[in-house]
Amino acid sequence: MQDASMRLVVLEKLSALLGKDIQTGANIDTSQLHDWSDEQGGTPLALVLPRDTQTVSEILKLCNEHHIAVVPQGGLTGLAGGAVPVQDCVLLSLRNMNRIETINVQAGTMIVEAGAILQNIQEAARNAGMNFALDLGARGSCQIGGNISTNAGGNRVIRYGMTRDLVLGLEAVLADGTILSMMNEMPKNNAALDMKHLFIGAEGTMGVVTRAVLRLRPGVGGANAAVVALENFDNALNLLNYAQKRLSGRVTAFEAMWGDYYKTAAKYARAPLEQGYPLYVLMDMQGAEPDTEAELFQSVLEHALEEGWIVDAAIAQSHREAEEFWTMRDAIAEIMTHEGPCIGFDVSVPQTQIGAAVDAIQAALEERYPGIQSLFFGHVGDCNFHIDVTKYTDFEPKERIIEDIVYDIIRSFKGSVSAEHGIGLHKKPWLHYSRSEAELRTLKVLKAALDPHNILNPGKVLD
Repeated sequence: MQDASMRLVVLEKLSALLGKDIQTGANIDTSQLHDWSDEQGGTPLALVLPRDTQTVSEILKLCNEHHIAVVPQGGLTGLAGGAVPVQDCVLLSLRNMNRIETINVQAGTMIVEAGAILQNIQEAARNAGMNFALDLGARGSCQIGGNISTNAGGNRVIRYGMTRDLVLGLEAVLADGTILSMMNEMPKNNAALDMKHLFIGAEGTMGVVTRAVLRLRPGVGGANAAVVALENFDNALNLLNYAQKRLSGRVTAFEAMWGDYYKTAAKYARAPLEQGYPLYVLMDMQGAEPDTEAELFQSVLEHALEEGWIVDAAIAQSHREAEEFWTMRDAIAEIMTHEGPCIGFDVSVPQTQIGAAVDAIQAALEERYPGIQSLFFGHVGDCNFHIDVTKYTDFEPKERIIEDIVYDIIRSFKGSVSAEHGIGLHKKPWLHYSRSEAELRTLKVLKAALDPHNILNPGKVLD
């Protein structure tokens, strides 16, 4: 731990550098002390809010010289504790670096600062007749730098890929203040190793992302959407595979909701189909002119009915109704608020094993805690499903026991303990379930090379 006199020197230098863009002691905004997880952090030395990359560089150079920990922060919507402060750290918020610098419609690119809000990026692209495909429930407050640092997934991965697939170039600052300008604007650039991948998904442990070149897609005019009921998960895969073939790979979302989740979500949103089926799927296909493709989309559902893959369906008759269908899938926010306390999981297994994994987890939890409520929903098309274990305190279980049960089963299916939310603090005990010892050793070598004093988000992801 740094002594008081040295910390005072660092604070004086930071104050001189930042002027009004620094908060210390009781003046630190308390909203910056936690993210959406329940992880508790330490007391920070300061909160700094730089307005440009050069200032970020000067902050890191100073902290590196004095071995002061730095915790980068975006919109604080993370669910794994990756942005909570460590003791005596400098919190580095990117919220003042929120500019959308340029949009190039012909090239299909956008250059933004790391603190830009995802929804603002989406709207700027839409106003230019383009589409930035990343989309998730926290769109109104999450920042693109945090999305990049966690390699966020969201609702449209099946068609457009993870954040990694939507980033052409990056600017990042290393622990010693070195600025790496990797602002590539081309989809193809095979000039040696593409170093931006060292920072995408690294949760601020390798460097601080300050700017990005984003890849845009052609704008969409809306979507054809339907909610269907199914008897089992195998039929969901039959529907997905046929739809992808019939619609030329243009299925934009394929969101599964198991029966208990659907029943619970119906308390907070209008259910388009009656309750009682084992499984429901929300499927949509975005397009420039969805009305002209409605007949094709409906033909997929008609074929699925004929084959017996689905047993009921509700097709959106308007854009408003399509959005209303999504309120069922997005009701997880209300569920977590009103059905809590809640333990959430973000996992993935090979696609064909999702149904079996869900059954195994549900059975194991019920065996250990009869009557416990576990809700399953997820993206399916990208192998990712979520679990929310609610009202678990009725049975006085230990949270770690429930997590061990779930993650042990995920490991047995050769899956991942984190499909899209990251590792942060919360999932560190189980990281070795999804990464080999050789992989972890290599990650530690990279960390030591880029951050030899371990100042960048120390204690997160890796020990």
